[in-house]
Amino acid sequence: MKLVRYGAKGQEKPGLIDKSGQLRDLSAHLKDLDGEAYTPASLARLAALDAAKLPAVDGKPRIGAPVGGVPKFIAIGLNYSDHAAEVGMPIPAEPIIFMKAINSLCGPNDNVEKPRGSTKLDWEVEIAIIIGTRAKYVTEADALNHVAGYCVCNDVSERNFQIERLGQWTKGKSHDTFGPLGPWVATRDEIADVQKLSMWLDVNGKRCQTGSTATMVFGVAKIVSYVSEFMTLMPGDIITTGTPPGVGSGMKPPKFLNVGDVVTLGIEGLGEQRQEIVAA
Repeated sequence: MKLVRYGAKGQEKPGLIDKSGQLRDLSAHLKDLDGEAYTPASLARLAALDAAKLPAVDGKPRIGAPVGGVPKFIAIGLNYSDHAAEVGMPIPAEPIIFMKAINSLCGPNDNVEKPRGSTKLDWEVEIAIIIGTRAKYVTEADALNHVAGYCVCNDVSERNFQIERLGQWTKGKSHDTFGPLGPWVATRDEIADVQKLSMWLDVNGKRCQTGSTATMVFGVAKIVSYVSEFMTLMPGDIITTGTPPGVGSGMKPPKFLNVGDVVTLGIEGLGEQRQEIVAA
């Protein structure tokens, strides 16, 4: 299934994209696509529905982040060997974990704010994991059984705040709109091999990132298992998993986003995003 949330900010409704690409309303069957909706029992109930009998949604409503009421927004840093090389940092011996504030979440096509004082606003196309089952000390072999699905994430980053303003990375990763998510969550059965998905990102129509989940340093199963050693993962938690090369801070000379720029990005099987940069 391809599960979506649509409608005005704060008023999103649950829906799904059927095989023809039609948006269908799920409001009669659940209140929201929150953590509980992504549990195995809930997904099985939704999968048993006849999509053709669900109400069709007319027009082109706003698409919101495809998970509501998110408990935690976790991120993995420097998780592509070629990206670590371009920014001159060593490949991590273990996954680097940091947090993005929940308020950074937004819809896949919402505007992205350039914060006040920002001088180094950057982009990162990433595949995000949506947790469906409580996970604590899970083995790598069992890890994918705790995954509900996957979606596109732009891990928007302010490098000056992140690196030069002291402390950990969170302050450069957590401004409002720094976590465009979606357009949909593809349930795990939709993706044949999560470690073989192509990904890309353009800025103002020019290709900047071209990559594949095949070059992850730590794959999805390892990440879920590893993170579950340090914190209990709950249904609805998001883990965004790192980016391939082509970020602005790795260019020579570096290139960063300004008001009016347009970022488009996508991942094979998970759809596309589009954001315009606006002043905060």
